[in-house]
Order: sequence, then C-alpha cells, then structure tokens
Amino acid sequence: MVRIITDGTSDITAQRARELGVHVMPMRVFFGQESFVDGVDITREEFFARLTSSDELPTTSQLNPDDFLEVFQGYVDQGDEIVGIFLSAELSGTCQSACIARDMAEGGEIHIVDSRTVTFALALLVEEAARMRDEGLSAAQIAAGVEELAQRVKLLAIVDTLTYLKKGGRISAATAAVGGLLGIKPIVGVDSRGTVEAVGKARSMASGLEWIARHIEQAPADPAYAVAYGHSNSPERVPVCMEALKGVLPQGRPPLMGSIGAVIGTHVGPGAVGVAYVAAE
Repeated sequence: MVRIITDGTSDITAQRARELGVHVMPMRVFFGQESFVDGVDITREEFFARLTSSDELPTTSQLNPDDFLEVFQGYVDQGDEIVGIFLSAELSGTCQSACIARDMAEGGEIHIVDSRTVTFALALLVEEAARMRDEGLSAAQIAAGVEELAQRVKLLAIVDTLTYLKKGGRISAATAAVGGLLGIKPIVGVDSRGTVEAVGKARSMASGLEWIARHIEQAPADPAYAVAYGHSNSPERVPVCMEALKGVLPQGRPPLMGSIGAVIGTHVGPGAVGVAYVAAE
C-alpha cells in the first residue's frame, strides 16, 4: 500500500485527512511556556483569538528526524511504500528532517517531495497525490507527478494587516506604519524556489482581488486540476474571492477549501484570503 504523509502546515483538517487516507503530522505552537499541538490541542478559532490578544508572537517548531523515523519505520515494517510531501525547504527544516529520517529507516521505499509551497497550496498537492494513489500509480510515479506539479503550483493571497509581518520581522516598523496609515494590503505569493515574497499591494480587498485576477490571466490555470481557496479565520471572504476570480479560473472541478492554521497564521494574522492553483504548462 502507498502511504501519503504530509505535515501540519498543509492545514488539512483531521476529517479531510481521514477522507483522503493521508497521514498528517501536526506541528507545535508555543505561547510563552504553553505548548499546543496545532489543530489538536488548540482550534483555529482559539489560536487566532490568542494571537490577536497577545503582545508577543507565538513561536513554532519544525518536525525533527525522530518524529519522522517513528512514522516511516512503522509503515515500512508493515510493507507499505511512502510518499512524503512537505512544506517548502526554503521556509523550514522539516523537509530536511524527513530526508534524514528516510536515510535512517531500515528497508522500504520512501520518497520525499519538497512541495516548494505551503498551506492550502500544499494541501492541493496532497489531494492530487491521493488521486494518483487511488488511480493505482506506484509510490515512485506519485512522487514524480507531485514533483512536476510542485513546479507549477501558484499561491496568491491578500494579507489584511501588516501587524504580524512586522512583529515577525518580515517588514520594518516604518513600512508597517506607513502601510497602515495608507490602508495598504500586501499581496503575497510563493516563488519558484519556495520562498514567500511580496508580489503586489492594494488599497482594498476588492482591488487586491482584481490584481490577483490580472496576475492569473498572465499565468492561466490548468483546467485538469482543482483550485483551492483559503483564509485565516475569515471564512466570509472566501465567497467574495471566488466570485471575483470565477472569470479567470476553471470551474470544471469542485473547489478545495482551506483554513490557515497556527504556523502560517502566526505570520499573516487573521483576515487573509487567497487562492492556489496549478498553472498550465
């Protein structure tokens, strides 16, 4: 059997993981000395309530090789093959930890894929991996297919406030202050290397969505794949996003829905909304 494994930054819910038959390894978030397993000990709503009321940003910890080795060896020992799809190696050492564990595991076939992305874009790749598995592809074929899609997946999101990017040191206090006064909403994306970058800015959510629509027109979506929408504690913004982008995105497959969790939510804060899709070749 082929086992598909991902990390908690995919923001796949426990229910969806069960439906897909994938193994999600959760990550921890720390508020001071308090430790929580994201999505297990603390809900998304509880996390954002704490985040908005806290003076200091919470911290997160990456998964280590021992975490992966225990899971990998357990599956290998029962005769399974593994495809691990993890957040961008440019953003965390988690993928490297998985590679170390792969090399430590005894026997078995283990493939590690650097998704070059995160959150609901990572979830989109995991969904496609599960589809390939259900079509009967081997672990090696699934890994190769996801590697190819990882080079084409796009993630674009509008961040509602600069506060958390400032607290996390992603932008300067002066930039945040000026942006706040002007009502600037940065538009962020993940580049081909897997790093987060500011790709644009807008004065409102509506103009930000117009910017994203124009960007998608320049890099159209492949209609063979689903489109994923995500938000950070702002589900009411997803229908607005979908309506604004329906003219530039394929509608043939049911969309995927994602809710940004603690690890990525720490940096973007509440109110973000965005889209992920696979660009046409």
